[in-house]
Amino acid sequence: MPLAPGGLLQLTREGLYCAAAGAWIDPWRPVPRALITHAHADHARPGCGEYWAVASSEGILRERLGAEINLLPVGYGDLNRIGDARVSFHSAGHVLGSAQIRLEAGGESWLVSGDYKRCADPSCEPFEPVQADVFISEATFGLPIYRWQSGAEVAREIVNWWRGAPDRPSVLFCYAFGKAQRVLAELHRLGIEETVLLHGAVDRLMAPYREAGVAMPPTMALSQLPKDESLAGRLVIAPPAAHRSRGLSRLAKAQNGFVSGWMAVRGARRRRGYGRGFVMSDHADWSGLVRTVQDSQAQQVYVTHGQSAVLSRYLKEVEGISAE
Repeated sequence: MPLAPGGLLQLTREGLYCAAAGAWIDPWRPVPRALITHAHADHARPGCGEYWAVASSEGILRERLGAEINLLPVGYGDLNRIGDARVSFHSAGHVLGSAQIRLEAGGESWLVSGDYKRCADPSCEPFEPVQADVFISEATFGLPIYRWQSGAEVAREIVNWWRGAPDRPSVLFCYAFGKAQRVLAELHRLGIEETVLLHGAVDRLMAPYREAGVAMPPTMALSQLPKDESLAGRLVIAPPAAHRSRGLSRLAKAQNGFVSGWMAVRGARRRRGYGRGFVMSDHADWSGLVRTVQDSQAQQVYVTHGQSAVLSRYLKEVEGISAE
C-alpha cells in the first residue's frame, strides 16, 4: 500500500504505524502497542505489549489471545489521547466490538476501516459514518456483482431449507465468530425458539454475545447431546474447518449448507462441496463500499484487501476521488 511519505500513518514491516500515537493498527507481528479494529485472527494477533480495543470485544479477544493480555478497553466515540494523537473508535458494523479507528495529529486525520458492513445486523452495533482527510478502506467484495439482500431474507431461506428435511439433521457451516452469532440472532427475530446445536468452536465464543445482550435462540454444544439421542430435524452450526471432519461423523447423513458472501459467485458452492449456499456477508457489498467512501468525505482513499484495483479505479474514474 503506497502511503504518502510523511503522512500520519506509514506502512512498516509490522504493519500500519502511527508515530504520533506510538501504535500500530492491527499489526502483523508483536508490537509494544496495538490498536485493534476487531477480534478476527487476521486483525488481532498474539504477543503485543498492550491492546486498545472496544470494550465489547474483550471477551472474544481474551478467549483468542489469552486471558492475561494487557487490554485497555474503550467505548465507541470516546476521544482517547494516545501519545500525541487523538484516537477514537467508531462502530464498523462487522462483528461484536468491531471498529473503525480515527486518528488525528499534526493537523490531519486518518480513518482506518478494518472490516465493515452497512446492512442491518441484530448481533452488533450498526455502522457509524465517520469523516476524515484520508480513508483506508477494505474491498473484500469490491465488484458490482456483490449486492446483499437483508439478513432477514436469508434467515427465512435457512429456515425453509432446515424445515424441509425433518428426517435428518441440517448442518449449517459458517464462521465461528460473527457469522454464526448473526445467523442465530436473525433466527431469533423470526421467532425460532428451538435449541440449536453448536460445534465446540462456535460454542466457546457465545458467552460474550450473551453478555452483550444479543438475543438468540437457546443453544448447546453438540458434544453435550447424548449419543443415543436422535438428531433428525435438528439444526447444527459448525465452522467451515469442520466440513468433512471426523469430529462430525454422527452427522454423516445430514444435509449441509454454507453461509458466506462468496456463495454469490456461481459455482462456489459446488467447488467447496456444500449442498446449499446462503449469501450473507459481514463485509460491505459494492454499494456499501462506494457509499462509505462518499460518506467519509476523504480527499485521499487507499483501498486494500480484495478487489482493490477495481474499486480504486471506479472511485477515480466515476466518483472523481483520489484513490489508489
